[in-house]
Amino acid sequence: MSTLDDELQIAADAIATADALVFTAGAGMGVDSGLPDFRGDEGFWKAYPPFRRLGLRFAELADPRWFREDPGLAWGFYGHRLELYRRTHPHAGFAILARWARRPGGAFVFTSNVDGQFQRGGFDEAQIVECHGAIDWLQCLAHCGMGLFRADGIHVHVDDTTGRAAPPWPECPRCHNLARPAILMFGDGDWDSSRTEAQEARFESWLATTGPKLVVVECGAGTAIPTVRRLSESLTHHPPAHLIRINVREPETPSGHSAISLGAREALVRLDARAGS
Repeated sequence: MSTLDDELQIAADAIATADALVFTAGAGMGVDSGLPDFRGDEGFWKAYPPFRRLGLRFAELADPRWFREDPGLAWGFYGHRLELYRRTHPHAGFAILARWARRPGGAFVFTSNVDGQFQRGGFDEAQIVECHGAIDWLQCLAHCGMGLFRADGIHVHVDDTTGRAAPPWPECPRCHNLARPAILMFGDGDWDSSRTEAQEARFESWLATTGPKLVVVECGAGTAIPTVRRLSESLTHHPPAHLIRINVREPETPSGHSAISLGAREALVRLDARAGS
C-alpha cells in the first residue's frame, strides 16, 4: 500500500514530465484563500448567520426565484459574495499552478467555482472553463437582448445584520430592469450559459492539440456536486491522462492514479518542491 510520500512523488514526477496540464477545481480550492466552506448547513450558516435565523439553507437561497420575489434577499446573498470574492487574495497554490502552466503544451482550467480566483491568480480568461458561470458577469432578468455584461464598477450594499441588500440593486444597462449574476443556480432554467459554452468549445479545441502525456491536477472537488470529478475522470480515458486528486476528505481515485489526502495549498506546495519547477 502506497504512503502519502509515495503518492506525492509519483504525482510530482507526472507533473514534471507532462506535455500539458488540466487543472480542475471545486470549492475546496478556495477554502485555503479564506473563502467560506458551504459544506453542510452548519458551514453555510456559520458564514451567513442571518440566513440561519430565516431557516434558509444554501440550496434554498441559491434559487433564481428570489430575484423576482425578493431582490433584496437575493442580492444580499450574491452581493456579499461578489464583494468577498473581489477582496480575497488567491492562496499560494494558484501561483504554483500558473507557473506549471508555462510549458510548451500549456494548461487549461476547469472549475465549478464562480469566484474568479483563477483570473485573480494569474490565469488568462482564454485558459478557463467556469462550468457554473461566474459572479463577475451579470444577465438581464427581462431577457432584453443585452447579453452578458461585466459587474465591474457595480457595488452592492449589504446589511450584515439582516443579510439584505439595499436598493438600488444591479440593473441591466440596456433596459434598466433588474440584473442577476450569470451563475447556474439550483432549479435554474434561466441561466445564460453562452459564455460557458464558448469556454467549453475552446477547451475541446485545446484538448485536441495536446501531446500524449496529459496530467489532470484536481483540487478540492467533492462528490456532493460531482461535475468536476466527472470531468477529471473522463479525461483518464479520452485522451488517457494521469489524474492527481487532491482532496482532504474524499481523495479516492480510479486504480492507477494518484490520491493525495491534503488540502489544496499544502499539497501544491509540497508537489512543487518535488517537481523541481
